[in-house]
Amino acid sequence: MTRNQTVADQTEESRERTPKGAAGAIQSVDRAVSVLEILARHGEAGVTDIADELDVHKSTAFRLLGVLENRGLVSQAQDRGKYFLGAGVLRLAGAAAVRLDISQEGAPVCRELADELGETVNIAVLDDDAAVNIMQARGPASVTAQNWLGRRTPLHATSSGKVLLAHLPLTLREGLLARALPRFTEHTVTSAGMLRGELEAVHAQGFALAAEELELGLNAAAAPVRAHDGKVIGALSVSGPAYRLARDRLPELARRTVKAADELSRRMGYGF
Repeated sequence: MTRNQTVADQTEESRERTPKGAAGAIQSVDRAVSVLEILARHGEAGVTDIADELDVHKSTAFRLLGVLENRGLVSQAQDRGKYFLGAGVLRLAGAAAVRLDISQEGAPVCRELADELGETVNIAVLDDDAAVNIMQARGPASVTAQNWLGRRTPLHATSSGKVLLAHLPLTLREGLLARALPRFTEHTVTSAGMLRGELEAVHAQGFALAAEELELGLNAAAAPVRAHDGKVIGALSVSGPAYRLARDRLPELARRTVKAADELSRRMGYGF
């Protein structure tokens, strides 16, 4: 390689490193995703091939591949030097598939329960330190209820959140309980000790209740949804105004919710 070519390469690489801050981060993410798409398309590819498709310097492509390899998203065939998609991609795809499956399989279960009880039925999954509602069906009595779809809700103040929290591995659960538990109403449990006792009951009885803990006038019951291996992958809940779902009605509501959650778990392969 000539001196002029070396200088040209260094100049090109310098230009590629120029973006800073948010713009540079977005560009890096875009390029990393493009690398995964290239490998998905070709099965495997070398650094030069990837650099050519991205229209970047080889050293830039190599850095991108290094980051992806460290996260298990790509692997390298040592005998050929080519890269291919790693097991980490399967892990991410599996998590996405679970959400998709539980949404698809849960739709008729939620619809039936919402029609039967007349209230709002949701399916929530764990998202770091919150429960996210990924499926919702509204009964005839809940036409004016707010939309929970896509909302992140606190684990300690919702019935779905308590179900998900109760079935976490101990170390993860304790890590979340070590954080501050915000108060939303006068009924919110903000003591980690009290919440531990409640979570033990949730685990033992198979359902969780929340009476005006997130919002005044809102009550709910939830039960766990399991995958084929028995792991809790979501929570099915029924919620509505306290004047319709009075506290003394919640245990009955919970039993019906458990039946619906069990049906969804069977649809997900549990028990076969």
